[in-house]
Amino acid sequence: MPVPVVSEKDFEREVIRSPIPVLVAFTAAWSAPCKVLDPVLEAYAREIEGKAKVVKVDADTAPRLADMLRVQNLPTLYVFAQGRPVNAAQGASKREQLAALMDPVLPRPEGAIKARELAQLLKERQVSAVDTREATAFGRAHIPGAINMPLEEIEGRLAELHMLGADPILYCRSGDRSKELADKLAAQGVPVGFLEGGFLHWEAEQLPIERD
Repeated sequence: MPVPVVSEKDFEREVIRSPIPVLVAFTAAWSAPCKVLDPVLEAYAREIEGKAKVVKVDADTAPRLADMLRVQNLPTLYVFAQGRPVNAAQGASKREQLAALMDPVLPRPEGAIKARELAQLLKERQVSAVDTREATAFGRAHIPGAINMPLEEIEGRLAELHMLGADPILYCRSGDRSKELADKLAAQGVPVGFLEGGFLHWEAEQLPIERD
């Protein structure tokens, strides 16, 4: 579905008064870089649906807005949260760039931790990484220093999990299954963290890996 275009008239209602964060892309029909950005915006809008929204503003038909926000190059992206611009970038055209702009204002699940945050905590020895994939996947590649504890075994090995000497952070391939288990354990009064996006997120951030 195409990203909706917001006019100057609708900007206050759709952006300033929005109850969720908004990524605003100032674009123009004649701009080649804006055309490159369009499918990336559409895909990212689907990804963050329900947590935030994405809109476009045509800089040619909204000159007052463009001038007020000092838009000089297209595309220019602004992140609005609680009615105020909190982040901005020019020329961004990749999903990773959009995510870097939006991540600080997106709601995060309880216990979620991002890859670079985990890397720093591991360096400081504040947490222990627990790889919940099968042993063969763990052997091919895993987070340095992680221990392997298959997902289906964890509930029967909670004492072992909490004798690691540091807070356990679970991770699986994509993060979904470890999040589900973390939520289940939290409901039972056993809070554990999990790596948001799983091992795929760790690899996407180009962080170091170990192989057995």
